[in-house]
Amino acid sequence: MKVDLGDLNAFVAVARARGFRDGARASGSSASGFSDAIRRLEAQLGVRLLNRTTRSVAPTEAGQRLLERLGPVLTEVEAALDVVNGFRDRPAGTLRLNVPISAARLVLPSIVPRFLAAYPEIRMEVIADDTFVDVLAAACDAGIRYDERLEQDMIAVPIGPRVQRFAAAASSAYLEHHGRPEHPRELLDHACLRGRFPSGMITQWEFERDGAVVRVDPAGPLLVRVGAATDLAVDAAIAGTGIIYLFEDWLRPHLDSGALEPVLEPWWLRFSGPFLYYPGRRLMPAPLRAFVDFIKASADQP
Repeated sequence: MKVDLGDLNAFVAVARARGFRDGARASGSSASGFSDAIRRLEAQLGVRLLNRTTRSVAPTEAGQRLLERLGPVLTEVEAALDVVNGFRDRPAGTLRLNVPISAARLVLPSIVPRFLAAYPEIRMEVIADDTFVDVLAAACDAGIRYDERLEQDMIAVPIGPRVQRFAAAASSAYLEHHGRPEHPRELLDHACLRGRFPSGMITQWEFERDGAVVRVDPAGPLLVRVGAATDLAVDAAIAGTGIIYLFEDWLRPHLDSGALEPVLEPWWLRFSGPFLYYPGRRLMPAPLRAFVDFIKASADQP
């Protein structure tokens, strides 16, 4: 059975975006064209692939099975076609990255504009979430993770700051009214602004000083989704609602402006910076190769 590759790409785009309009927009195509492609594909296969309503589009069981198998296959097809990029003067194509929201906010802004300026024929697509998906299953070329989240059989390249810290902070008004804690365990008596990961996990706050590690699980008036609603927690801290615990780089502008005051700074936990990671057992697409080389060259500069 011969199936048009463009129709398969249309199906994958629509199924992932859960909509014809969003799938077409992400692929630079038209919703009507994608609708025709899905209709052709379903007619040729003799099975419905998508359930459509006026408000949503979702894969059927058959469509979900097909989607799971097609993602990696189409990624390999793109990699194979990318071989011709080696004969171009400048690499071209799309680079897809899956990154945590913190990396999209704190790491990529200093890198992406310079990279795109150096490689104007490369288009970058960044998917920012904190669900830690399989980059291959998500049809991404690479991802950014911290070392404890790196998958096996992956090549890891340092990207961004090599040392970071978690910082605790609160507004001066809050601290003047409730007192300034001198030990992490005193946070158990304070209003703390917490975050929940998409998995449902709420991590403890960890502090370290002179080799002593202290973990606390404080309570507080506000719990937000990590990444998506973190700025709400920051705004609440600035307004005097409680103490926040977050990447120092995220809080730094507010610490420098005086909107927030450091809390327990001698105890702030230091940890290694993030890594760009990608599969080591497949042909590296030219856009990814250019990005890896760019990251390594940037790391070598003073």
